[in-house]
Amino acid sequence: LAAFMDLAGSQEIYAPHSIRVEGDVTLGGLFPVHARGVPGMPCGDIKKENGIHRLEAMMYALDQINGDDELLPNVTLGARILDTCSRDTYALEQSLTFVQALIQKDTSDVRCTNGEPPVFVKPEKVVGVIGASASSVSIMVANILRLFQIPQISYASTAPELSDDRRYDFFSRVVPPDSFQAQAMVDIVKAMGWNYVSTVASEGSYGEKGVDAFMQLSREAGGICIAQSLKIPHDHKPADFDKIIRLLLDTRYARAVILFASDEDIRGILNASKRADQVGHFLWIGSDSWGAKNSPIHQLEDAAVGAVTILPKRATISGFDAYFTSRTLENNRRNVWFAEYWEENFNCKLMSSSKKDESSRKCTGQERIGIDSKYEQEGKVQFVIDAVYAMAHALHNMQRDLCPENSGICPEMDLAGGKKLLKYIRSVSFNGSAGTSVTFNRNGDAPGRYDLFQYQWSNVSGPGYRVIGQWTETLQLSDMQWPRGEQEIPSSVCSLPCKTGERKKVVKGMPCCWHCEPCDGYQYQSNEFTCKLCSYNMRPNANRTACQPIPIIKLEWHSPWAVIPVFLAMLGIIATIFVMATFIRYNDTPIVRASGRELSYVLLTGIFLCYIITFLMIAKPDVGVCSFRRIFLGLGMCISYAALLTKTNRIYRIFEQGKKSVTAPRLISPTSQLAITSSLISVQLLGVLIWFGVDPPNTIIDYDEQKTINPDLARGVLKCDITDLQIICSLGYSILLMVTCTVYAIKTRGVPENFNEAKPIGFTMYTTCIVWLAFIPIFFGTAQSAEKLYIQTTTLTISMNLSASVALGMLYMPKVYVIIFHPELNVQKRKRSFKAVVTAATMSSRLSHKASDRPNGEAKTELCENLDPNSKNKIICVYKRIYLCDAQTL
Repeated sequence: LAAFMDLAGSQEIYAPHSIRVEGDVTLGGLFPVHARGVPGMPCGDIKKENGIHRLEAMMYALDQINGDDELLPNVTLGARILDTCSRDTYALEQSLTFVQALIQKDTSDVRCTNGEPPVFVKPEKVVGVIGASASSVSIMVANILRLFQIPQISYASTAPELSDDRRYDFFSRVVPPDSFQAQAMVDIVKAMGWNYVSTVASEGSYGEKGVDAFMQLSREAGGICIAQSLKIPHDHKPADFDKIIRLLLDTRYARAVILFASDEDIRGILNASKRADQVGHFLWIGSDSWGAKNSPIHQLEDAAVGAVTILPKRATISGFDAYFTSRTLENNRRNVWFAEYWEENFNCKLMSSSKKDESSRKCTGQERIGIDSKYEQEGKVQFVIDAVYAMAHALHNMQRDLCPENSGICPEMDLAGGKKLLKYIRSVSFNGSAGTSVTFNRNGDAPGRYDLFQYQWSNVSGPGYRVIGQWTETLQLSDMQWPRGEQEIPSSVCSLPCKTGERKKVVKGMPCCWHCEPCDGYQYQSNEFTCKLCSYNMRPNANRTACQPIPIIKLEWHSPWAVIPVFLAMLGIIATIFVMATFIRYNDTPIVRASGRELSYVLLTGIFLCYIITFLMIAKPDVGVCSFRRIFLGLGMCISYAALLTKTNRIYRIFEQGKKSVTAPRLISPTSQLAITSSLISVQLLGVLIWFGVDPPNTIIDYDEQKTINPDLARGVLKCDITDLQIICSLGYSILLMVTCTVYAIKTRGVPENFNEAKPIGFTMYTTCIVWLAFIPIFFGTAQSAEKLYIQTTTLTISMNLSASVALGMLYMPKVYVIIFHPELNVQKRKRSFKAVVTAATMSSRLSHKASDRPNGEAKTELCENLDPNSKNKIICVYKRIYLCDAQTL
């Protein structure tokens, strides 16, 4: 504090030039009248727009308020206006002027040379400060002003950190903070569909904090990645801008560039892009420091085409235009920098101490602003006026509350202090110079209202800024134009969008950069980052955005896999019916009787069922069809082989019994044969009944059988709930009967030739075994095939058809042939009783040779005449003949 007192006591050192306007209440003003000076010099060239226009706007506002009888009646506002020279440290030194009156000085030990106490001129008290312009300057000054509780209202500082009410509690502003501006920029980027952008900021609070706010909001919004974040140094050189352009080109796909930079830095960037021959490549999005100014793009218009800029919503104040264009050297002596502005504006030399060259023409003083020079109202003029009026309205409200009896300043108002005034400032609400409301939130920020501009090239009106929309918490855009004549919105993305059915594999640390991976197999695109597997009965649709049911198939009647078995089955059925009809028609003929009519009809029934199963295997599965499949799948074969087994077993027992005695074997009558056959068949039926009880028949859709690698070829197979193992088990008993029958056929291969059943049965069984030996490897070898349904069904039905056809052809077709084409052979031969044959045999006296040495069948024409009458072999021979003949009814 002592240091501040020392500095404040030497104010003329730090404020050699300032504007003083006398009044009852004094407001401070901070304006960047001059640019930053070269090293060693605090101030540089005068700033015509940002400095003089804004300064004169405050003077204009004071004049308007002091001339208003309704606002602050009987109170005159004065001012103390200082130059910040666009430098924060210099501004800090200047701002000490505002706190002089608040510093208590101890003068008790100070005496004049004559011993008298000194007389101090009390400096004017500054109740509030308008300014500063740059955020870095406002931050520096705000730290001092808050110590002395002096409220501050800025007209141009937009740094987000100034919204921190704990650190900058006496700071307010009539412009919205950059956090709103940054939000508007984020909304613009998202509206354009850009997700990969770079940022460039001028070194300092405004640029760096603005970019920080944009980056923070983009992270919160999601979907925006920062390719590069670059900074322009204070003491920059052209090479620094060239380097920035080279770095930006390292990420060429990030064409959009967010700029939070000063006018001078914007020019440097545009110049560098032009030197790098990249005009039109970058899509600039400029902050309010660019706005709709011509100075940053002068003679760089081609490099600025397509740039989108943002500016707090404003209006041109016509009253200020009239005021400012009427300013002359004679009527504006209160502005100590106006003469310097005059020289710069009219490019003439006015004073001998002027910085202008000796060759410059001399000013006449008769030049007129807007006539002899180009004039355009600076963009922040409106906000300067609004800031002054905000301070005036706060003072007016405080006067009304604290001085109800006085029409001017009262002692209570003098003693109120800055904290009281701050409360009134934060609660003001009035229509500003542009007709929009002026209010402050709890942090001292103005509401966010922005106009959006784009620098466009028109063949009619030439290049210029065009209003393309606005942002007031929500974005509105229209009529945009792009460099290089691009019709569509240019892209600024790290990775192109993935095609439909592809998922994004995000690059680690860069959520906007990804690789596209197709959803393969049975996967579909669940969301942009995930592929999910379809459920077991579904497959992905054509574009893999969802799942669709897998088509259901069954073996169709018109399929080649079904046509051949059906054709064979129909032929077999016709043949079986023909044989049965023939046997029934000639039921009492010798051949039919000799075939064992009862078992023959049983056997033909089994053959018929073997053919019928073909139609059940091809029919569309339902509960009824599946039930009949279970019943008839093994029943036909079981009936056939049970009958054949009974026949072969009878023959075997007759021959084996004949070797031991002349007693007839048991259970060889037709009734016994039917009983044996029925017993064998009942085992199959019992197994089927148990199967029904344990696992009731049902249909299923098998999606695994034809689930190919290519999901487009996948099919669900409608089938009965019967596994391959269950099919084999169902056929297993029949196969056991078949094998047993084959064994008996082998054992009875030596029967006499005239016994015409044994050998055909043997050939039938050998052929059948071959058929079923071929069936097993085909059936199980195709279990993993995509054509399993067709191959296994066809193999099974053809095998059963062949088995039935072999039995039908070998056992019955020769008999049918004799019955139909050679009826003369179908006659009964003379019968001999068992007793007559034995008597005749005992009366034979001699035998030419032993029966055992003769070929099979010779016994049918001789009565074993060469055997010894008392020989046991003669009895066996006769026994065989009688029973064999009886079996054949010969």
